[in-house]
Amino acid sequence: MQKILKWFTPVLALGVAIFIYFFLLSINSSEELLHTDPLVFKSEVVEKKEDKLWLNHFSQTERLGYFYPVNEVFVKVDLDEKIIKTIMYKLSAPLLDPYQLFCLKEELKQHQLKYYLQKDKSGIELLIYSKEIDKLNSLVKVLKNYQISATVMPYNEDV
Repeated sequence: MQKILKWFTPVLALGVAIFIYFFLLSINSSEELLHTDPLVFKSEVVEKKEDKLWLNHFSQTERLGYFYPVNEVFVKVDLDEKIIKTIMYKLSAPLLDPYQLFCLKEELKQHQLKYYLQKDKSGIELLIYSKEIDKLNSLVKVLKNYQISATVMPYNEDV
């Protein structure tokens, strides 16, 4: 068994080498290069075929002297209903230091309210716009514990 394995490895290596040699010879043969023509630039204009659209069929009917009928649609809109205007409320809280801002953000997370910070020369002011006045009033009571003065007033978009 050892004699067979001793000669098998060199025979296998020789077989692979012969296979690779013939494989590379067949890929790189010079016969194909002799029969090829040189590349020539041909400038041909390809005519674009007109796409057939179903709309083009309708545009040609006027020339033929007839038209397709048009369905008339009647829509009645009832505008007599009263539109109930909802009142928006604005909570305004001027902030004096970063600790107050931190406390206020934590309370807003608990009350699940979105807020807007307005920063100008006079300081930072937190604004909350909401339709739920009860939620805003409870927030004002909680903010008094942190010595933050907040006011709730109706919000007018015109101002």
